[in-house]
Amino acid sequence: MMGKGSDPLTGDDHCHRMIPFIEINGIKSLQMKTSALIFCSTAWSGYAFQSAPANRADTSRASPLHETKADLEDLAKKLNPVIGYYDPLGLGGSRFAGRSDEFTVGFLRHAEIKHGRVAMAAFIGYCVQSFYRFPWAMTLDGASFPSLALSPPEQWDVLPFAAKLQIILFVGYLEFYSEISSSKGQPGELKHYCKGGIPGKYPSFDANPHPVPFNLYDPFNLHKNMSKEDKERRLLIEINNGRLAMFGILGFLSAQETPGSVPLLNGMLEPYKGEVMAPFQGDIDIILGGRSMVEAWHLN
Repeated sequence: MMGKGSDPLTGDDHCHRMIPFIEINGIKSLQMKTSALIFCSTAWSGYAFQSAPANRADTSRASPLHETKADLEDLAKKLNPVIGYYDPLGLGGSRFAGRSDEFTVGFLRHAEIKHGRVAMAAFIGYCVQSFYRFPWAMTLDGASFPSLALSPPEQWDVLPFAAKLQIILFVGYLEFYSEISSSKGQPGELKHYCKGGIPGKYPSFDANPHPVPFNLYDPFNLHKNMSKEDKERRLLIEINNGRLAMFGILGFLSAQETPGSVPLLNGMLEPYKGEVMAPFQGDIDIILGGRSMVEAWHLN
């Protein structure tokens, strides 16, 4: 999860630091992974990752874009002036659970920003996992990290259940912490995004009774003096990055699960024989009539 205004495209180039630990597993595997990385780099520099053509004067005088459907339409034009506001399901004016427009818009905006951040982390992680392997032991008994001969989904499958559980619980804690914001916004607290707060803004750990040395966003306070205009401009960039990253990671998984479904990735990725939608397959098998949960689901 990434903080408001964070820009994953301006990070350092890790390729040279990865070289000593790259494990090459056959010419075919290396060629496929190299082709996939070239595709990643090309997609990552696409149009959707560019800042919206709104000048700073526009963002500085704009009202907070997290209140009404009209604000969503204004935001959409800044993000992509060609497509503009696109809401075929009419979610922007649906008033979830009979709540106000502000509640609904806050929920939708926060959901998109969060999904975009997760997708950016997944997309970058997929590319890195295809070329880089941590050189130290993964478990206390000395077991190493999964081989580069495996694709990222296959690497997940062979992780110990305890490792998967740690990842899920850690992310779950971050999610829980982000949702306990009050509606009043007391000192050290953050207003909830459905109650007048800022969508996408993660609360600090300053009010935590147990000292936490770093915050999730901007842990070294490098952007504490960033102007409001720059924050708004960078958030627009981040939303566009997240949208393309969602297409990217879904494209990778679709190409592996259903070969040929993504023509641009034909021949780049090995087919995946597991179940993308069953991340704990083999770890937790609920037997239903002598069949696993996955088999029973397909039969139904």
